[in-house]
Amino acid sequence: MIQDVLAYFDETTEEYVRRRHRELQAQGLVNVAIFERIEADLKYRAVAPPELSLRQLRRIVYG
Repeated sequence: MIQDVLAYFDETTEEYVRRRHRELQAQGLVNVAIFERIEADLKYRAVAPPELSLRQLRRIVYG
């Protein structure tokens, strides 16, 4: 349990975006909804990254 918490806080923004994209895609959501949700979720991370555009989020996932 503690390892999960530590791993969560060690996760970079890029790792978080990729992980959440995979999770939401596995739930059957389409990219438009996925990227909007990730964009909104990033604001509530313990250390919020600078605001990222939808294009920047797509580049993190797809390179």
